[in-house]
Formats: sequence, C-alpha cells, structure tokens
Amino acid sequence: MDAEKIKNLVDGQRQYFLTGATLDPEGRIGALKRLRDCIRAKEDGILAALRTDLGKSRSEGYMCEVGLTLSEISYMLSHIRRFARERTVHTPLAQFASRSFIKPSPYGVVLIMSPWNYPFLLTMEPLVDALAAGNTAVVKPSAYSPATSRIVAQILTECFSERYAAAVTGGRAENTCLLQEHFDYIFFTGSQAVGKEVMRHAAERLTPVTLELGGKSPCIVDETADLKLAARRIVFGKFLNCGQTCVAPDYIYCDRKVEEKLISEIGKQIRKQFGDDPLANPDYGKIINEKHFDRLCGLLDEKKTAYGGKKEKETLRIAPTVLRDVTFDDPVMQEEIFGPLLPVLTYDSLEEAMAKINSMAHPLALYLFTRNKASAKTVLSRCGFGGGCINDTVIHLATSEMGFGGFGESGMGAYHGKAGFMTFSHHKSIVDKKLWLDLPMRYQPYRPVYDKVIRLFLN
Repeated sequence: MDAEKIKNLVDGQRQYFLTGATLDPEGRIGALKRLRDCIRAKEDGILAALRTDLGKSRSEGYMCEVGLTLSEISYMLSHIRRFARERTVHTPLAQFASRSFIKPSPYGVVLIMSPWNYPFLLTMEPLVDALAAGNTAVVKPSAYSPATSRIVAQILTECFSERYAAAVTGGRAENTCLLQEHFDYIFFTGSQAVGKEVMRHAAERLTPVTLELGGKSPCIVDETADLKLAARRIVFGKFLNCGQTCVAPDYIYCDRKVEEKLISEIGKQIRKQFGDDPLANPDYGKIINEKHFDRLCGLLDEKKTAYGGKKEKETLRIAPTVLRDVTFDDPVMQEEIFGPLLPVLTYDSLEEAMAKINSMAHPLALYLFTRNKASAKTVLSRCGFGGGCINDTVIHLATSEMGFGGFGESGMGAYHGKAGFMTFSHHKSIVDKKLWLDLPMRYQPYRPVYDKVIRLFLN
C-alpha cells in the first residue's frame, strides 16, 4: 500500500470516528462478536498459516494464539458495558453543589504494530482491546510472517469496513508511511531498536504510546527448588515457539550447588518433551527466517554446549540447547537470545544474584523457582521487571485478569483485559456543577470575611 492510500485510510477512519459511530457499547459488542465468529470459522486457515510461518503445531497454535485471542474477546464481551460506564467519585466541599465523575472515552484512530513471533495473537489481542474501548484501528502485521498477515487482513476485510478496522501489509516502506501519519494512539510490540524509532516518530506529534518490548528475562533457581518440576516448566517456557517468545526465560541463574543436577534434569525433560531427536519432531517449530537462524548460530558456542546444539539450515531448525560455564561477558549474554539456546549461569548467594540482575536493563519477565517464601518475597520486592511467575514460566500472560507489560528498557504500558481497555481509553475528569448555587467567595474582589470560609473548605 502506497503513502497516498495509507493517508486516505487514516483520514477515512478519523472521519468515521468523529461521527460517533463507535461510541455505543452495544455496537462494540456486535463488532467483537463478528470478529469472534470469523476467527472460529477460519480456525483451520489460521493454524495452517502459523504452521507455514513458524512451524507451529495445531495444538500450540491454538493454545498460544487462537485460543488466547478468543478468550480475550469473551472477557471483553462480558465486561464492556461495565468498563464503559461513567464512574462517580467524591466531590470536595469546595465544589458544592456538583457531581464529579470519570468518563472513559476512546482515543480515536489507533495504530497497532505487531511482531512475527506470535503474529496472530499479538495482532488480534490489542485490536480486541482497542475496539472494545471504542476506537477505530489500523493494524500493521509483520512482513516476516506473511501467511498469518494475509489471513489477518482477510479476517478484518470480512468483518469490518476499512473505515473501522483495517490491515496494512508490507514491510519497512509501509511502516515508514504509517509512522508519518497522525494517529491518536500507537501500540507497538517488537524489538527495543524499532521501539525507539516508533517512539521518536510519536514524539513529533506527542502521540501516546504503549511499547511491548523484551529483554533478557532471568530464571532464578535457588537451592531449595524442586529441580525436577523446575526443569519441566523451564523447558516448556523456554522452548515454546522454538524459543521465540518475548517472555521466555532468557537464561538460568542458579545456585552453584544445584547446577549439575539442574542441567541433568533439563536434559531429561528435553528428551521427554521433544524426543531424542527434536529436529525429527513435527511439532517442534522453526526459526522465522535465515537471518535469525544465522544470528543464533553465531551465539552457539559448541565448547560450552551441555546438551543439544544440533541445527539444520535447510529447515531453519535448532534443537533445544543448554549452554554451561557461561559468563555475563559471553556473546550469548550481550543481547536477547530469542531462540532455543539456554545459558546456565551460577551465583553463590541470592544477594549476589539480585545485585547483578538489578545492574542490568529491566527485563520483561522474571522467574523464580524456590520453596522459600521469604526469598520469593525478597526477590519480587527488590528486583525490577515487568511481570513473572514463582515456580513456573510464561503463564502470567495467559490471563485477562492481569495486565501484561514491561517498564524501562522492556517497554511501557500494559494490556490484557481491563488493563487493555484502560490503555486504549482516555479518562476524562468532569465536574457537573449545579445552577442553583454559586458561592461568591471565589470571585474578585476578594474580602477578608471570606478567608475563614475558604480555609474551612480547603483544610
């Protein structure tokens, strides 16, 4: 789509929004029902597209993308009316007689830019939240996942007028054109480097943004942990989607005393979950493209490989790999891995581990495996991170009852459920003043006799 068509699309959505057509909660509910029904009807096509782009099995595609999207729609259908209501708040005596209330209002025309690793979920879920809040939306799915991008565009074309919700497919040229347009809100999921560029463009128009980025999410395993269960859950979270998950455990940071047994248990779990030859497992995914495959191969140090290490360039697959004797100076620790490589580092005390984590960029997630409740409380209180789990991985993002997002280098803002509705809403603070009383003390000329009354009201 060229620059002129993109401009016409955005202008058309703004004109439509200004008619007030998106304001009625019942209309929003109808729109989400159409979207839900279309997703259900096209489920096989969506799962096939995910298999083409990322090698995802039907089970993983439904569990991690289609199912979570439908769950978010169901949540919004149950809560839109309540979320959209005005909320009366206390009115101070100084403003008597009046009613004070907060009115959630849509921003207007929003831009949603999504990544390739969960190309359906991370396009549709913020779209659901944006439409639930009463906005119109332009979505820009990733060029790296073209099969899924095509079916997203088909779904939106079938469900909605392009004046309400539309997809713009393509690559960098389309991204550049979109960022030059005037949007009322921008929601971006992707890398820190591109996130900075999005924020720079948004700053030119003072457009508010949500940035869902990533980072090196640590997985702390202390000496009290249930190592067998920890290994099982770490292997699930790390190698889901072939490691291409923004909240995957980026590295293990374990007590030195449990390193050997933990690595052994992780090896057992890899074999149990993926088989003796994971590259022969049809349900194990692939790296998105050759560029990322080559980058990951550059981080794979064969001398430090404790388990796995096998790779196939023809199929863009790298087996689940565990690296040991890794230091924070190694290349694999200089960037977010975003692939099936799991470095294991050790600490001698939990204080040492927390100090090191806090000296690094804020991660999107943090995971802690422990039986010690005091240790859990300390880590959660003293370490900075977006969200996480105690004695599990990644599942904290699979609920509409909690917001999901990072802070600092891992992003800003949150979505999912109520947090998503609030993200795409501006909350107007309004005082409705009555006509039958107008106290004279706030008007000039000021008189000493009013001072006591003013102090009474304001203290």
